Amino acid sequence: MPVLFFAAVVVVFILSGVRILMEYERGVHFRLGRYRSTKGPGLKWIIPIVDRLYKISLRLIAMDVPPQDIITRDNVSIKVNAVIYFRVMDPDKAMIQVEDFLYATGQLAQTTLRSVLGQAELDELLAEREKINHLLQEILDKQTDAWGIKVSMVEVKHVDLPQEMQRAMAKQAEAERERRAKVINADGEYQAAAKLHAASEIISKEPVAVQLRFLQTLTEISTNNNSTTIFPVPIDLLKPFIESKK
Repeated sequence: MPVLFFAAVVVVFILSGVRILMEYERGVHFRLGRYRSTKGPGLKWIIPIVDRLYKISLRLIAMDVPPQDIITRDNVSIKVNAVIYFRVMDPDKAMIQVEDFLYATGQLAQTTLRSVLGQAELDELLAEREKINHLLQEILDKQTDAWGIKVSMVEVKHVDLPQEMQRAMAKQAEAERERRAKVINADGEYQAAAKLHAASEIISKEPVAVQLRFLQTLTEISTNNNSTTIFPVPIDLLKPFIESKK
């Protein structure tokens, strides 16, 4: 009986030290509070009570940054939220250098978002979002490098504008559309006037062209369902008869 009891204790002791790490996980190994090594995936065994093994995932993490109240450089109050994509590159640094790397990265993303967007104007934020995303990514990646974290992408998701600002921007867009319509209309009239001027020069050089144009106009009028048609007769059409009479 003592032998069986001792064997059971040994088996339980051995099994209690068994750890299984997935392919996307790494184990940060501590012995008596001191860092020993970073273990790869597979079946691992540690000394119970003496050793500790903390699992760290190496998969890409998508973290949503909650909406932040921001005042832009041109004094417009907006709310902006974003999403950051990062992964742990050095599990030992992520475990030792910072207490909770997920919480620390999220807080750093919030403060960086307020700082960077507070230095930009509203038009720049709306028109050059790709540039701002790249700037946020560079700043976060540089600051989290000491934690063994690589920030691969930052995306500003939504910019919430005040109602009065939305109405002002709608009026501005409408005025811009009206301006473009007037410019296009004026350009069309200018091109039409230039074509008419060129046509008048050609017709003035060929008197017969006036008569041909007149006959063409008569043909176009005759195709309409008009009960009465009044048109002037050019004197050039009667000129041969007048000369023969004289």
